[in-house]
Amino acid sequence: MKQLKLAVMALFAFAAVNVSAQDSDNPWAVGFGVNAVDVRIPTKFGDYAKDYIGTSDWNILPSISRVTVDRYLNDGFTLQLAGSLNKIETFRTENDMDELYWAIDANVKYDLNNLIGNTGWWDPYVYVGGGYTSLADEGEGMLNAGAGFNVWFNDNLGMNFQTGGKKEFADKVQDHFQHSIGLVFKFGGKDTDGDGVYDKDDACPEVAGLKEFNGCPDTDGDGIKDSDDACPEVAGLAALNGCPDADGDGIADKDDACPTEKGTKANNGCPDADGDGVVDGKDKCPNEAGPAANNGCPWPDTDGDGVLDKDDKCPNEAGVASNNGCPEVVIKEEAVKKLNEFARAIYFNSGKSTFRTGTTGKLDLIAGIMKEYPKANFSIQGHTDSSGSNSLNQRLSEKRAKAVLDYLITKGGIDSKRLTSAGFGEDYPIADNKTRAGRAENRRVEIKLVK
Repeated sequence: MKQLKLAVMALFAFAAVNVSAQDSDNPWAVGFGVNAVDVRIPTKFGDYAKDYIGTSDWNILPSISRVTVDRYLNDGFTLQLAGSLNKIETFRTENDMDELYWAIDANVKYDLNNLIGNTGWWDPYVYVGGGYTSLADEGEGMLNAGAGFNVWFNDNLGMNFQTGGKKEFADKVQDHFQHSIGLVFKFGGKDTDGDGVYDKDDACPEVAGLKEFNGCPDTDGDGIKDSDDACPEVAGLAALNGCPDADGDGIADKDDACPTEKGTKANNGCPDADGDGVVDGKDKCPNEAGPAANNGCPWPDTDGDGVLDKDDKCPNEAGVASNNGCPEVVIKEEAVKKLNEFARAIYFNSGKSTFRTGTTGKLDLIAGIMKEYPKANFSIQGHTDSSGSNSLNQRLSEKRAKAVLDYLITKGGIDSKRLTSAGFGEDYPIADNKTRAGRAENRRVEIKLVK
């Protein structure tokens, strides 16, 4: 009895300090169960299977009698240290006994899932090893071989069944079978963030996440992990990198200037109903195409003359494009003839832009004709002969034309908007500059009707 108590104490002390492997996620495992020892070995080799199956000569201690601690190594291999205790009452059919049995074994297990594929809840293995076995105050080292399996109820708790044989070397302990069944608990995997994904497989070990994302979070639950989600706080679409699109226009709300109105990419997600390039929010005529310069509205043509008001100098009076939208001015042929006649009578002091005596009377007559046609515009053009340098003649012609314009405005009372002046120097002669008479004709002022 004293030997039995010592053996039980040794068995539990062994459980506290020995190890065995289970898997890489939970590298440690401990098991508690019962074992059965079958020491009835047949005399004929062919009877081994029959003896192995039979249970009439099994020896079982009705208490926790086997303790294991495992440590995962690598590539499916596990080191198992086991301590077992039993009471042998049946040794051979012709020789009963009542002796203490205990054993300490070290086995290397190989997980068959590495060959057949992961079976999930079922975890079969084979093992070989050795240990020290004591029976009836006799003990020796023995060779172990066998197989077993774990049935897992969850990630950590399962049931273990193991069976195998022990081969003696010194003929002190008879060859025998040993079977065991019990609970096994695996542990030791590090999971810093507590998300159920061990740190070694967790791409985000400091932040709780989901298994399908290797431990990384998906805060908004849209199926896109936060690290790939451009909008991690708001559920969105994979096509938009996890961002929402409230109006369904294919533009993420964060990039959409009008997130609640369906629009186009060209307009940053805003609508443009009339397609004029001005978004509806800034278009004063959203249903009628118009230029941006007029706030999206078409330019008006108040008088309907085909000249838009912006270009029409007479927006309230129908006219012609050639006259900037104003009515075409018709001057009697006789009036035109008189204008040219009076213009030819405008004389200047030699080489100057001042008028000769008596010239202003002609200018007054010209102003009178212009007043008869208040909607007509005129261009006053100065010309010279070829005497002198080209540049001098150009300047002189410009000054003379400007002198006529100034007189008609200041003295003749003609609106300055109706008149323009230009000088053409000696470029457009109407007579021969080689004769005195020809040069006199070339020194002239012409008044043209501007259409």
